[in-house]
Amino acid sequence: MTKILIDCDPGHDDAVALLFAARHLDLVGITTVHGNSSLENTTHNALALMELGGLDIPVACGCAAPLVGNATFAPHIHGKSGLDGATLPQPSLKLVDAHAVDFIIDQAERHRGELVVAVIGPQTNLALALRREPRLAQWLREITVMGGSTTTGNVTPAAEFNIYCDPEAAAAVFASGIPVRMVGLNVTRRTGFTSADVDRLRSSSRRVAGVIADLLAFYLARQRESFGLDLAPMHDVCAIIPYAFPDLIRYGQTTVQVELGGALTRGMTVCDLRAFHPGTRLPAQLAQDGHVQVALEAESRLLIDRVIETILAYP
Repeated sequence: MTKILIDCDPGHDDAVALLFAARHLDLVGITTVHGNSSLENTTHNALALMELGGLDIPVACGCAAPLVGNATFAPHIHGKSGLDGATLPQPSLKLVDAHAVDFIIDQAERHRGELVVAVIGPQTNLALALRREPRLAQWLREITVMGGSTTTGNVTPAAEFNIYCDPEAAAAVFASGIPVRMVGLNVTRRTGFTSADVDRLRSSSRRVAGVIADLLAFYLARQRESFGLDLAPMHDVCAIIPYAFPDLIRYGQTTVQVELGGALTRGMTVCDLRAFHPGTRLPAQLAQDGHVQVALEAESRLLIDRVIETILAYP
């Protein structure tokens, strides 16, 4: 079973990702970061989700702002609390007595060669951990990222939200040399809960499924208002599910760089997909340099069914 640490900013899709990981993987810890809402809110939400799921997993609080500039939040999508739409239980679990950056380093050292870090929010915590402890490049098995896109963005025409919130941090993570899986909007925006899926959860008598149904109903309504979507994208669970069901997402190996200076393209993930077009061959050296597995396609319906089954398995 994969050992995984999830760095997150809950967030409706983060909530589903956390509950999924806790059932299928060895979730050794959770770290929180600015992003969908303030650090105070995302940390409270993470603790409340542990309470909801009856889970006892260490949670460490992280960075409240990006490496450069001010924090960007998404209340138009996730509401004032970052997790609007349902009443979550008051958490009894307390934060661990360590900053998220130190907690990531400690867990990586403890589980050398085994630990996957899933970054499903802005990458500030992990970038600072890499700066503080360069040996992370040897200690981590892999990094899985929900962020970026091989096509268009959602905050700007070029930039996806998680990368846009801290481009400098994302650039440092992608340049670290650690094997990375990246699943971006090109896949995640087409992979989500429909109103029928929400009704399927709501029809259950189980408490967790009912709360998640209420959360996702709110999230789906906001997606319709903001983007005209008829589904609630499960962005973050797409970064987690390959470690439980490896055949549901197809990847291609390439290079990814983050644009930092473009007036119109800051935060863009520049994915070299030339080799994936018929008749195109990259120079051998360039092909060998790629250490990022970029998600290209997903079995979206099967993926969401696995997620629903997982949520329905909670009490």
